[in-house]
Amino acid sequence: MDPVIVVGAGPVGLALSLALVRHGVPSVVLDAGDGEVEPRTARTCVLRPDTAAYVSVLGGARWAAWRAERRRQVVRRVELEAADSPVHLQQYALERLLRATLEREPLARIVTGARLEELEQDAHGVSARTRGSDGTWWRGSHLVGCDGARSTVRKLLRVRFPGRTSVERHAVAALRVELPWDGEALLHRDVPDGGGEVVARPLPNGVWRLDWLLPPRGDLVTPEEVVARIRQTLTAWCDRVPPYELLDTGVHVAHQRLARHWRSGRVFLAGDAARLLGALGTQPVDEGLRDAANLAWKLALCLHGRASEDLLDSYETERRGAAKARLRALDQALPLVRGGGGLRTLLPGGVRGWLDLLTDGHLGRGPLGAPPHYGHSPLTPGRDTLPEAVRVGTEPGALVDDVPVTALDGSRGRLWQRLGRDPLVLLVAPGTHVWDSRHWLSAGLMPKLAAVVGRLPVPADLLVTESYPGAAAHTVLVVRPDGHLVTAFPGARPDDLIACAEVIRGAGIEGAETPTDRADRSAHRP
Repeated sequence: MDPVIVVGAGPVGLALSLALVRHGVPSVVLDAGDGEVEPRTARTCVLRPDTAAYVSVLGGARWAAWRAERRRQVVRRVELEAADSPVHLQQYALERLLRATLEREPLARIVTGARLEELEQDAHGVSARTRGSDGTWWRGSHLVGCDGARSTVRKLLRVRFPGRTSVERHAVAALRVELPWDGEALLHRDVPDGGGEVVARPLPNGVWRLDWLLPPRGDLVTPEEVVARIRQTLTAWCDRVPPYELLDTGVHVAHQRLARHWRSGRVFLAGDAARLLGALGTQPVDEGLRDAANLAWKLALCLHGRASEDLLDSYETERRGAAKARLRALDQALPLVRGGGGLRTLLPGGVRGWLDLLTDGHLGRGPLGAPPHYGHSPLTPGRDTLPEAVRVGTEPGALVDDVPVTALDGSRGRLWQRLGRDPLVLLVAPGTHVWDSRHWLSAGLMPKLAAVVGRLPVPADLLVTESYPGAAAHTVLVVRPDGHLVTAFPGARPDDLIACAEVIRGAGIEGAETPTDRADRSAHRP
């Protein structure tokens, strides 16, 4: 099997390569740099709990609460449990973790000093040439551009990247300091003494990242101005300037752009190469990791011969559609949050309107932050495909809840920890937690269900849970490798399970031809 060529060794490219490894697909990562990850403390990322579980992030800071203040008054405080708290960590720490994990994998290779200059594709694969005195050509089955906002892949494909420039701009500082809110993230608007709007978010080891909102366009921010803002803000919070250690500073500029196409034949775009966002607390790294999770399992099914290339069209349908919805929500929210009071007064609750929107973005809720919903995807079956489907607490196409699960070998854990490999078939079976798995494996629905799962046209893992929100006992849920629900139905229904497997491998996409179709056609060929 030819490897998948991944262009770019940032978090998205490394995560994609690691995801492909989990699916048994080789990859080569073309890193234009020297392999050294610059330790920029002020460059951080916030991952939603499901994304953090998917990439198995170790470390990072989970916030105990989110609080919002205006002037000197607390206007909201949201308690956060570990299950719904974001993970905040330095981006270089994430990159180092992913790179170290990937370097131990025999199916993956990272090539440094490999700057892409040319690519060609044909019916059987992609060829990519990297810079050098004689030029090196790499051959792969597919190529994915994860090479950032100035993507060479996107330019070589001549894909347009329309949008808006500098919709938000922040001065950023990372400092080690003791603040009054232990482990709590803070949004402070109208800080006394002219501090404007500041967001403070804790990191591990007593480090905080502070972001001050600036005019979208303006003069460069000097180091002296950043230090002045730090001292002014700390004085407002602590009545004096406490001891602090300044670790890093920078300026973050948020743009809004969306590539016209995310697929061109065997070449794909992901991460910042495909879309730019980051205003109002939206998280571009988190979105890019969702791109990787979505694309990896689809490439794997195709490369292992279990699905046709038409399945790959659903990547652009789902992920570009989700990015478009996120950008539309930003377009609607920005005038309300950053504009004049006239528009803001139209929101129910007055001041709580802008607060709701900012809270959504930072905490991963609502249209600005919640995980995507693929309800209109060709991989989400309708009633005509599965007329016996039942409703549970998760809608088809939405992210499943992270419930405790037990595998057939008796191992226990959480559902999200099982994502990133094969599709999951989850049986709701109350009472199983008090029995050893060898007892319930041969009881009730399990023998029939296990036999059906073993015969599916795509490999799947069978799990059991005590309960699932909105699901009756003996309900069966089918979950995609990236954690989105396909559907749910009552009991062990072989025809419905097979229909779900066909949906997962894209049989419902117009023009799709599955390996089974090809075999049948070949068998009847004269």
